[in-house]
Amino acid sequence: MRIKLAAIFLLILCFPVFATTWDEPWQDEVIKNADSFVFAKINSFNKKTGINLTITKTISGRQLSGKIKITDFYLLSFTSYSGDGGGFFHFEGAKEGYFFVKQNQKGKFCIATPTAGFAILHNGLVYATYRYSYHQALVPPDIYEKTMTAIFNNYHNQPYDGDFINQFVKKYIVQKPAGINTSENELFFFQHAALETLYHLRLSGYYSETLPFLSPDSNFHAQVSAARALISYNTDQCKSELLSIINAKNREDFVQVISIWTLSEFWPVELKSKLMDLEKTASTKANGFGGNIMDPRVGTYFPDVKTAIQNLIKTL
Repeated sequence: MRIKLAAIFLLILCFPVFATTWDEPWQDEVIKNADSFVFAKINSFNKKTGINLTITKTISGRQLSGKIKITDFYLLSFTSYSGDGGGFFHFEGAKEGYFFVKQNQKGKFCIATPTAGFAILHNGLVYATYRYSYHQALVPPDIYEKTMTAIFNNYHNQPYDGDFINQFVKKYIVQKPAGINTSENELFFFQHAALETLYHLRLSGYYSETLPFLSPDSNFHAQVSAARALISYNTDQCKSELLSIINAKNREDFVQVISIWTLSEFWPVELKSKLMDLEKTASTKANGFGGNIMDPRVGTYFPDVKTAIQNLIKTL
C-alpha cells in the first residue's frame, strides 16, 4: 500500500539516491539506546567523516560539554549496501539542533542512523520526530524540550515534569482533531506530539479523549498516533475497539497493523480464536511508509496485515 504523507510532515534531509538502505529504528528505540540528550551548534560536517558539534547544553542523561565529533551510528542496520562511498552525514544548511548521542565501546560519539537521532532547529521551530523519522512535526523548542525530556527520562528511569505533560496533553487532545494542510497546522502538530507523548510515557486517563482521533473520519497520522496511545488501556473495551479497526474494511492497512501491535502488548489470549478468524481474510497487500522508493529508509520492515496477525497469534 502506498501511503500519501502530508506535505507538512517534513523530511529534514535531502539525500541523494541511495542503493544503500537500512532498517530505520522507531523513535522509542533511538531514545532508549542513547546516553545523552543535548542541544548543540553544528560547526561543520563532512559527508564521509562526521559532524563537528559544540554542546550548548546537556538536557538529560550523561553530561557532555565542549566540542565533540559525531563519527558513527549506534542503530544502523543495513538491508543493502552499494559501496558508493557517498557518505552518510548530510546536514546542509543546518546550524543547530537537538541530538541523541551515544558513545560506543571504541569511544566514538554516535547518532542512531544517518536519518535518526537528531532534530534540527530552523527558523525558530524544531523538525521533531516523535514516532519515526519519516513522520515529523514542527514544534517550538520549549514544547520539544519538555516533551522529549520527559520521554528520555521515562525510558531511562528518571523523574520528569508530570504536571507540564498532563497540562500539555489536556490542552490539545480535548480539541477536535485538526485537519491537514489547513489553517490548523499548528494544532495538528501539537496533537501529534501530545498523542505520541502519551504512547511513550504509557499515560492513562485519556481514553475517551483519544477515541475521536481514532475515528475513520480523522486524518491518517492522528489515527496512527491514537492507536499507539491506546497502549495504556488493557481493558475489554479497548481490545474491542482495536479488534473493530483490524476487522474494518474502510481502514488503512498501516493503521490496522499499528492496532495489532498495540493489541499484542496486552497478550490477548482470550481473543485468539477471533484473531484466527480475522487472519483468514486479512489483507496481504504490501504495506509500509510509502514515499520515495529510493529513500534509504525503504529497508525498514513493516508487515502486511495478515502477517501482523499471524505474528500475534504465534505469541498466544
